[in-house]
Amino acid sequence: MTVATDDRPSKIISSAATTSADRFITIKGDWAHFKLIQKGCEQNSGTRLFYFDGTIEILMTGRSHELFSHLIGHLLSFFLAYQGIDFSPFGTADQEKEGVAASQPDQSYCFGTVKQIPDLSIEVVFTSGGVEKLQRYKAIGVPEVWFWEDGTLTLYHLRGEEYERIEKSELEELKDLDVSILKQHIMMSETNVGEAIRSFTTYVMQKH
Repeated sequence: MTVATDDRPSKIISSAATTSADRFITIKGDWAHFKLIQKGCEQNSGTRLFYFDGTIEILMTGRSHELFSHLIGHLLSFFLAYQGIDFSPFGTADQEKEGVAASQPDQSYCFGTVKQIPDLSIEVVFTSGGVEKLQRYKAIGVPEVWFWEDGTLTLYHLRGEEYERIEKSELEELKDLDVSILKQHIMMSETNVGEAIRSFTTYVMQKH
């Protein structure tokens, strides 16, 4: 993982696009500056952009990041589908509050009806700490946010004006999800992705 700062969008975009590992770049800029960079990154599918409080963050994801992201999405989607829950996965789709905050999480979900702001956003964190990212999700208004960081899945639920750390999801659709079991299978993917998927599938089918 590389962390850098710069104030030249063209240099940031071109240099970030040439690395295979996670690279995290922060610059100072307003909303107009962020939208300019966003337009310049439209063709870079591996680029994630974030904005809050005059800070623009650019993340180029590496292979480990993408592995965990896709696995979490696969396991959670299987759980929801097997439970018969009506859901829509939106992956890294833009989440924005115009002029205030923007985010591109690794995974995002709407339950029931499709909404402008998802019910759940999930980020894989290999760069800066997850807790610092909560302010932008609060500004956007995402009800629940999860972070996978250092082998730990940490959950936060928005109560009024602040997020509170929780041990299990408080979203009705995920009330029966055993977070410790999900974490165990995410960790398993470090050595054998196929076995992690097969084991979690068996667990869900036997339990439900």
